[in-house]
Amino acid sequence: MPHPRLVAFDLDDTLAPSKSAIDPRIGDLLVALAERVDVAIISGGQLAQFTTQVVDRLPDASAEALSRIHLLPTCGTQYYRLSADGVVKIYAHSLTGDEKSRALAAVEQEAKRLGLWESKTWGDILEDRGSQITFSALGQTAPLDAKKAWDPTGEKKNSLRAAVAARIPDLEVRSGGSTSVDITQRGIDKAYGMRQLAEQTGISLDDMLFVGDRLDPDGNDYPVLAMGVDCHAVEGWEDTADYLEGLIPTLPEPTRA
Repeated sequence: MPHPRLVAFDLDDTLAPSKSAIDPRIGDLLVALAERVDVAIISGGQLAQFTTQVVDRLPDASAEALSRIHLLPTCGTQYYRLSADGVVKIYAHSLTGDEKSRALAAVEQEAKRLGLWESKTWGDILEDRGSQITFSALGQTAPLDAKKAWDPTGEKKNSLRAAVAARIPDLEVRSGGSTSVDITQRGIDKAYGMRQLAEQTGISLDDMLFVGDRLDPDGNDYPVLAMGVDCHAVEGWEDTADYLEGLIPTLPEPTRA
């Protein structure tokens, strides 16, 4: 494409270290990007994570730039836009009570059966995010070093994902972050989020670019690549920042009143 009309990002390990706030350098670049094209963030995390990691850390921006920022928690089962007044909900598609209870039971029982239910954790292992159930092996606030050391090959997550998927075949079970497994309604992944972006904005998928750190076949960003969206792989937020510093000057200049 000559240039993208919308650039979408994964959050953890793409815009920021896992569960951590964005660096001011990323904040400046996101606003500079939003002055030229639409910007979206798609992650398995919930809205509170988006708010503390990104929204609260953005520098001052024009109302026009803010209006071009889209937030898609839980892989697009929730959709929010930014405005000068704050975060505005467009929709949220929640799991049913039955789906939640079966998902919670399956992931806890299978984690214990496989020896993956840890005794030393930082925060809750299981989290009801409304439209998504998330298992975090070491808890939601585990330190980065502990998370990286828990499953460096992804073997633990993949074995748990397969075991839980066999228990609840009517739901979607996928690997999430470095220590997490996410459960949603069927067909929900980051490709779903990208399709929702296209529907909500009227911007074709052919005019979008996705930036993520897990575009490998086992990664949670891979569905975006598999659907044919132009993608750019990164290895951490510094890599993303370097890439944006090269990309932004190639995009159309913002119009001035």
